[in-house]
Amino acid sequence: MANKKAILGKKVGMTQIFDETGKVVPVTVIEAGPCFVVQKKTAEKDGYEAIQLGYGPTTDKHLTKAQKGHLAKADVENVKYLREVEFTESDKLEVGDELKADVFGVGEHIDATATSKGKGYAGVIKRHGAQRTPMTHGGGPVHRHAGSMGSTSTPSRIRKGKIGAGQMGNEQVTIRNLEIVKVDPEINLIAVRGAIPGPKGGLVVLKATTKVVKAKQAGAGISLNPQKASGRNPQKASARNH
Repeated sequence: MANKKAILGKKVGMTQIFDETGKVVPVTVIEAGPCFVVQKKTAEKDGYEAIQLGYGPTTDKHLTKAQKGHLAKADVENVKYLREVEFTESDKLEVGDELKADVFGVGEHIDATATSKGKGYAGVIKRHGAQRTPMTHGGGPVHRHAGSMGSTSTPSRIRKGKIGAGQMGNEQVTIRNLEIVKVDPEINLIAVRGAIPGPKGGLVVLKATTKVVKAKQAGAGISLNPQKASGRNPQKASARNH
C-alpha cells in the first residue's frame, strides 16, 4: 500500500535556490503547519480510515457555535481551515496531536491541491485559447466572439461541453508529482520544485503523490537505432542527460 500522509499549509511565494551541483531550482515556498488532529475516522464507526486536520489560527468571531463546539471537544485552539485527509499511520495519532513540516522529507514526491486565482469573466480566446476570426473582408466587430456554434438541423442544438465565455479560474486545481527540495521544521517551511496554483497566502493541501515515481535508468535517452544521433554516439547522449 502506498504511503499516505498529508499536511495543510499556506503559500508564501516563489523563489529560487541552488542545489548541490550549483544548478538553479525554481521552488514554491509553503508554510506547512503546525496542524492539529481535530477528528479521527475509523473503519468500525465510519467505514474508512482518515483524520481531520485543522490549520490556521483564528478568533471566536470568525467561527460558528458548531465549529467552536467541534474544536472544544477535541481540545484544539481555534483554527480557520478543516480538511479531511488519508493517513497511513492514523492509528498512531490521537485527537489533539500536532503535525509539523517534518511529516515529509527531502526527495519525496507530493500532490499539491489549491484554489487557482480567479480572473473574472473571460471570453473564449483568453479562457480556452480559441482563435479570433479574420480581421479583413467584412469581419465586423466580432473578431473575439465565439462564432457559429450550431450544427445544422441535426442535432439542432449546441452539444454539451462546447467552449464558451464565462468565469475563469477560482477552481480547485491539483498539481501532481512535485518533488520536495528542502524542509525546515523549525520554521515550518517546505520548498517544492515548480509552481503551485493560487495566490500568496492561499491554502495548500500537500499529500503523498498517487503517481508511481520511476527512477531514471542509466541508459535513459540512448537509442538503439543507428539512424539517431544518440545511437551513433551514446557518449554525447549520456553527457547530455547528466
